[in-house]
Amino acid sequence: MNFLEKITGSDMTKEMKGFETRAKVLPAEYRAAWEEITSNLWLHSDFTGRNLMPILDSALELLEVASADGQSVEEVLGDDIEGFCAALVGDQGAKTFRDKWRDQLNKNVARKLGGLK
Repeated sequence: MNFLEKITGSDMTKEMKGFETRAKVLPAEYRAAWEEITSNLWLHSDFTGRNLMPILDSALELLEVASADGQSVEEVLGDDIEGFCAALVGDQGAKTFRDKWRDQLNKNVARKLGGLK
């Protein structure tokens, strides 16, 4: 990845297009699960989302293998896809971008208020 790709995010765009191309050949129930997985995982991204690329790749690979083996989505992911996604990112310690921004705002406010004393 060169500097321009990193700044513009074009490398991630290419990777996401590749994921979508791979997801299009999955059966309908797997495509629906993929859409739900991606929407749930983006909540745990950093500012750019680069931290999710390997996780998304692994989740899609899991769906591809399960589809090829003839397993149902419920057998692979369970009934709670949101819980599955939380487990993928290690939800106990994982912070969403909202949490990170909230922490940063709180630190900035505390620093400003601390400077007023």
